[in-house]
Amino acid sequence: MENLNGYAGNILRVNLNERSFKIESLDHSDVRNYLGGVGLAAKILYEEIPKGLDPLSSENKIIFATGPLTATAAPGSGSVNLCFKSPLTGGWGESRSGSDWGAMLKKAGYDLLIIEGKANIPTYLVIEEKHVEFKNAKDIVGLTTYEKTSFLKKNLGKNFEIASIGLAGENIVTYSSVMFGDGSRAAGRVGAGAILGSKNLLAVAVMGKGRIPIAHRDEFYSACRESSQKLLDNPDNLGFKLNGTTGDLGKCDEAGDWPTKNWRSNSWGNGQELYDRFKKNNLVSSHGCYKGCILFCGRVAKVDSGKWKTPVHEGAEYESISAFTAFIMNDDVDAAVHATYLCNTYGLDTISTGAAVAFAMECYERGILTRDDFDGLDMSWGNMDSTIEVVKKIAKRDGIGDVLANGVKRAAQIIGKNSEEFAIHVKGLEGAAHDPRSGKALALTYGVSNIGMSHIHPIEGMAYDAYKVDFGLMPYGLKDPNDVGRFEEKGKGKASKILHDFGIIPDIIGLCKFYIYAGLTPDDISRQLSELTGWKIDGQELLKIGERVYNLQRMFNVREGMRRKDDQLPERVKKTPEFGKYSKVPESAIKDYDAMLSEYYEARGWNEDGIPKVEKLKELNLEWTLDN
Repeated sequence: MENLNGYAGNILRVNLNERSFKIESLDHSDVRNYLGGVGLAAKILYEEIPKGLDPLSSENKIIFATGPLTATAAPGSGSVNLCFKSPLTGGWGESRSGSDWGAMLKKAGYDLLIIEGKANIPTYLVIEEKHVEFKNAKDIVGLTTYEKTSFLKKNLGKNFEIASIGLAGENIVTYSSVMFGDGSRAAGRVGAGAILGSKNLLAVAVMGKGRIPIAHRDEFYSACRESSQKLLDNPDNLGFKLNGTTGDLGKCDEAGDWPTKNWRSNSWGNGQELYDRFKKNNLVSSHGCYKGCILFCGRVAKVDSGKWKTPVHEGAEYESISAFTAFIMNDDVDAAVHATYLCNTYGLDTISTGAAVAFAMECYERGILTRDDFDGLDMSWGNMDSTIEVVKKIAKRDGIGDVLANGVKRAAQIIGKNSEEFAIHVKGLEGAAHDPRSGKALALTYGVSNIGMSHIHPIEGMAYDAYKVDFGLMPYGLKDPNDVGRFEEKGKGKASKILHDFGIIPDIIGLCKFYIYAGLTPDDISRQLSELTGWKIDGQELLKIGERVYNLQRMFNVREGMRRKDDQLPERVKKTPEFGKYSKVPESAIKDYDAMLSEYYEARGWNEDGIPKVEKLKELNLEWTLDN
């Protein structure tokens, strides 16, 4: 059998029921068709998870996936992707984190880790190359993610990389995260932490020293150096290091790209002021999430004193800070930093947690929920004392927290009284801190994303039409963004198809997505892959693989009953904002989302209900899905 350059070549399959494991070889034809990461994971989960399976049952599986670029010299290659059936949405679940964990798994000899079954006691897993142990986790039950990581490194060795869940995962909060690095890097959004919690698996520690084979070593390193220099030479990329994503608060507020007061507006008017305060009082330094990062977008933050005193930690990113400022109308940056840190300690997704608090505050404002429902807490807009208590209640599933821990879609179903009208989600996933009324390509990202209302899976659409990023896709049919109005709707379906085919590529190959925002193009990436693997891969084939994987994930959702109705946006998100700068800009409203959706479906080769047509599946070598 030919050597698989760029790969460890193996899958580690762990069965928690039996406390057993086996090592399987990668299927070479699958690797060539899906490359790795979320591609290979989608193939495995589609084949192995039956339709209608309860995501929290022991039969669900979670895959820790790396890609061919993971553990190589390729710039941006510090990723791990977790794939599973989501307990939040009931559909395709996928979550990425930056760290050295993925590289360590690959150095241990495995491209994928598949976890099956459920342990009968709290357990943590130790993987050291071919040595796999199941350990009693009684000493780490209830600890924070930081404490779990510290405990395991102290007892196993500092060179181990740790993935862990916090109290939220242990309590099966449906949007709990798996945390990496020192406990501050989140694989969040759709409930990976709940999956591990449901399996009684509190942590996975991994260590290895292997090397990844390279087909054309000199040429590969040359391609990596040239890509790195290209990134470093771009003056715009200095912003990643200086301000990270948090530095976008002012820009997004100004652009109408900042969901405010539970999406009643898309701007607040004080984003820049909040960031200036953060930079002066809270920002410590920048940080790369893995060894070898050259963008350094991570923020190291703190609160020195007062009731929100918070230790130096990595976090306080744009999405997290937005969730605890604009989402809930809080202008106390210290309190927002503290809230995001608290979410990390519990292993809570910051976006969904902030969205749940915003939903709760609107319920309180409308009189649907009262102080009695919140155990005496005043849930008025911006009240951070109450917000912090509700975050704790969610992690512990205490009182109203037990309702909110199910996500806003189910919470609204439980609470009733027309609260569904302002439960902002798609497919059950709460909306992120970017607004499609700033650039309408984002409307389609939110609507058709396979995981729900995510801005980054597969790509931030408004980056194209509002911020004029072309991602090197114009040679592949993308219209020049400078010739596209951000409020235009016609043409966004065709453009979004191309954007999405490329946007999923980083998750397939093990690349941080910010590196394509920073300038890596399909041509740059395909050159690296070709020299690494020895295959001849060009930009066109790369996009075709992206299209294949995107459609496979779509078929996973179709099998679960998802259709056009599940690709709809909340009505509030489409309307002219109630207040703020854009309340007097009626063209920001999304006028004919259904026409945009139909255009997207046509470009995709899907029927009017959003199901890939048979001829499209055959074109993508996915006709096998018709028999499953």
